[in-house]
Amino acid sequence: MKTITVLSRKGGAGKTTLAVNLALTAFLQGRKVVLADIDPQRSASDALRARREPGPILAEVTAGKLFMTKSNAMRDGVDYLFIDTPAMPEADVAQAVNIADLCLVAGRPSFLDLAPIVRSAEAVRRLGKDGMVVLNQAHTSRSDVAPTAFPEILEALRFCGLPLAPHGLRAREAFQTAMAHGLCVAELEPGGPAARDLHRLWTHVEGGLGALGGETPMRTALTA
Repeated sequence: MKTITVLSRKGGAGKTTLAVNLALTAFLQGRKVVLADIDPQRSASDALRARREPGPILAEVTAGKLFMTKSNAMRDGVDYLFIDTPAMPEADVAQAVNIADLCLVAGRPSFLDLAPIVRSAEAVRRLGKDGMVVLNQAHTSRSDVAPTAFPEILEALRFCGLPLAPHGLRAREAFQTAMAHGLCVAELEPGGPAARDLHRLWTHVEGGLGALGGETPMRTALTA
């Protein structure tokens, strides 16, 4: 079993959207999946409860019960345990990072998100865990062109200490619509641009578990 923790030190970075969509993607590929929601806001729980079809097992737990949740999941033959974390307190996030095989640091390609991404990456490295930065909610006027500020943000992220996932998620209305119905974007709009973004990201995450490579060229972070 592999445990994937999604974290960010900033609210609104898209942690829950990322965790729910990746968990559903793995589930739809036939994996046995548990999504542990340790965020007191329970947004991931709300999304999965809106689902009418079978889906990942939902575990609404506190950070203190994560070890038991992981042990139970391993006993039950779960393939992937995803953990959706709060922005704070730091101790709760640290527990989620500690039991992870891979940490996904979510953040938007904006100046205000840069410092939280760096702090989150530092926490992952300090605890000796594998991780990567996943850029989320990137606004573009064209699907193949990054925003004007993008190159500067990407250059700054070169020094955060974690590799950048070569595929991020753009700001697309499909993500919000899908979440409201307990779906991933691949179910809402099969073959659509949001579904392609998600598929590319999950393929990279799944393939990189336990075998993360070196730094990814920053200009390829949101390839078309």
